[in-house]
Amino acid sequence: MSQPQAFDVVVMGGGAAGLMCAMRAGQRGRRVLLLDHAEKVGKKILISGGGRCNFTNRDARPEAFLSANPHFAKSALARYTQHDFIDLVNKHRIAWHEKTLGQLFCDGSARQIVAMLLDECAAVGVDVRVAHKVTRVEKPARFTVTTDHGDFSAASVVLATGGLSIPKMGATGFAHEVARHFGLRVTDTRPALVPLTLPVPEISGVSLDVEARCGRARFREALLFTHRGLSGPAILQVSSYWKPGQEIVVDLLPDLDAASFLKERKRTRPKAELRTVLAEVLPQRLSQSLAPEGLMANQRDRDLETLATRLKVWTFVPTGTEGFAKAEVTLGGIDTDGLSSKTMEAKKVSGLFAIGEAVDVTGWLGGYNFQWAWSSGWVAGEAV
Repeated sequence: MSQPQAFDVVVMGGGAAGLMCAMRAGQRGRRVLLLDHAEKVGKKILISGGGRCNFTNRDARPEAFLSANPHFAKSALARYTQHDFIDLVNKHRIAWHEKTLGQLFCDGSARQIVAMLLDECAAVGVDVRVAHKVTRVEKPARFTVTTDHGDFSAASVVLATGGLSIPKMGATGFAHEVARHFGLRVTDTRPALVPLTLPVPEISGVSLDVEARCGRARFREALLFTHRGLSGPAILQVSSYWKPGQEIVVDLLPDLDAASFLKERKRTRPKAELRTVLAEVLPQRLSQSLAPEGLMANQRDRDLETLATRLKVWTFVPTGTEGFAKAEVTLGGIDTDGLSSKTMEAKKVSGLFAIGEAVDVTGWLGGYNFQWAWSSGWVAGEAV
């Protein structure tokens, strides 16, 4: 039997976190092998942000991340910040722009971000191999990584294969399986940044600016009615905080005192239809589904107040989510209690690292999860 090819580090997973880790480890003079089971690296980067890659957020901060240990992400985020990644993007002369809420996108294509990371890896001799399916990881003294293209050995192995979201892109629970194999705990996982299902009026495609709340979490962004329920940034954001059976509250008119508005219109437009008046401040199809027929003059003040409350405090309990198939990320993952926050190394397994979405750290929508990938990948690359 031939000897396994030897490396200092084997990074499993060629997504955002894996590419960053391989790049940094290579810059430190390590012999790095990057393995990915897909035919090309960075597939999730390529589809992100409508193909323009929302590569970070100017406001990235620990409070924007969910984890059983909310303090865990602080060290990595402080050591490799959004400004560090922006500097890298600028160094490669990739044009970018800022959208709402600090979200940064490429002017051109997400392919530029993948090309940048591959160029950086190539410059330091990282060996990138695609279409390699890892079947086993063992550790007698060094790690042995068995693939369908032969075996590799290394002093360090990095789990960077992501979470369970978007299985059609090749997502699997592989990192979680390897972690469990080595005795690491994996917290409960569920879809996050995911559309919610519930019976809604037949108004799919209607979108509006709202404030959505779930418990203490609140987000002011767009809501979109779909055939199956609700989506849009505001709903995706609160979905990460939602648990089955829990209420979600939506203010459909966050900038308006709805009761005062309706009473004032009753006085100034008595002959107008209530639905017509409501269409001044809501999409027409939504106002038709929410308001009864009738002229403003015929509406009692208390009925207008009841309608205003419905619009300001629209409360519902989703029947569920659209699952991992439509989730942007996975909530939960490899338990942070078993990892060093400074290096991402397993406390009980020397040389085993876990980064990115595989770990129980989940960011808000808008470039935060990419920043966690860059930050966690960087600190692991510094340590392997």
